[in-house]
Amino acid sequence: MKGLCDEPNYTIDVLEGGVTLGNVIDDHIYEQELAERSAFFVADLGVLMRQHALWQTHVPRVRPFYTLKCNSSPAVVQVLAALGTGFVCANKSEVALVQSFGVDPENVIYAGAYKQLSHIKHAAKAGVHLLACDSEMELRKIARCHPGARLLLQVATAGCQEEMSMSFGCSLKSCRHLLQCAKLLGLQVVPTRFHVPVACSNPLAYCHAVSDARCVFDMGEELGFNMTVLDISIGLNGSEAQLEQVVAAVQPLLDVYFPPLSGVDVVAELGSYYVSSSFTLAVNIIGKEVLHQHPGELSPNSEPEFLYYMNDGVYGSFASKLLEDTIPEPLVHKKSLRSEEAVFPSSLWGPSCDGLDQVVEHCLLPELSTGDWVIFSNMGANSLGEACTAAQRALVYYVISPDDWYEMQEAGISLDTNMKDLLLVPYYH
Repeated sequence: MKGLCDEPNYTIDVLEGGVTLGNVIDDHIYEQELAERSAFFVADLGVLMRQHALWQTHVPRVRPFYTLKCNSSPAVVQVLAALGTGFVCANKSEVALVQSFGVDPENVIYAGAYKQLSHIKHAAKAGVHLLACDSEMELRKIARCHPGARLLLQVATAGCQEEMSMSFGCSLKSCRHLLQCAKLLGLQVVPTRFHVPVACSNPLAYCHAVSDARCVFDMGEELGFNMTVLDISIGLNGSEAQLEQVVAAVQPLLDVYFPPLSGVDVVAELGSYYVSSSFTLAVNIIGKEVLHQHPGELSPNSEPEFLYYMNDGVYGSFASKLLEDTIPEPLVHKKSLRSEEAVFPSSLWGPSCDGLDQVVEHCLLPELSTGDWVIFSNMGANSLGEACTAAQRALVYYVISPDDWYEMQEAGISLDTNMKDLLLVPYYH
């Protein structure tokens, strides 16, 4: 890893003197009250370390690979690289990003379903050899531009009806044909990757996926391929309870179909698991409309409904609303909340005036005013990926507790000497 730059691009605040995440949010809201009232994130980087330790405790055999499109914030990438995770990239710019932080190309998977020829050539030049594909067309493109690639056939997950699971991935029935095509093209298949999205709550989906993977391994071995990699793309939301549930479903099957001495390298693609709970978002109310539930039948007891417009929406930090339709419960910032206030039916909208820019369809909130602040926790996933332009990205303030910082030091991860572009500074409230 490269050393500390003379002029760091961002800072990490070490929370001294009992300072809490809430204190940091309060302070930055106060700063924004005196400035532009811009939306901002506060990111606790200690969460990344704790999630990594939790993973190693429950599934030490399975190597974690972080899905970069979930959140490509530079501090996130650098901390996870320092922790030793691999990375899953979807395009040329993501490959370039992780390699700019010194990540070994052997620890990178290029998983875009449909790749530009120039991006495949870039992967070959960069030494990234693990590529996912799920069609004959992609096989032919890869054979043309990166004949030395090691291919992972992406197999659609049975037992999970969510649209995202079926958007990409070949069927189990088509795997033999694709393996035969790869053989004719002189390509190496290693062989399989499956994906279960965050929205899938059916543990049987993982069971189907592992058993299907064993079938693909058997097909490949019959055709003479050296089958050495099982890539599990797991849609975990970050909770320990969900992790334990998935491990309970998957571990017995892994032990049967891919025992530790089989020589198979089992990796897991994780996105939301690492970053979701690490990021908290604060947004400002910039507009307000008052509706009534029964127009034309107003009475003194009629209950109004409020439409609030925020300075961030689905085309910015709430992109996950379009992808998964999952947004955390909004919380009114305490400085905006008066005690024992009545609550009213409310909806929250982004600033675009687009009908799709509805962040929260229905919630109960006290009456707010323009300039008030609303807080959303668990906002680290799908809000700061490479797809977001600089104009769409909210400010990010990175923090870490002294305990987490010292634990990283004890684990041999020195943020202040082994990472570039950052500066550690003490933070007092």
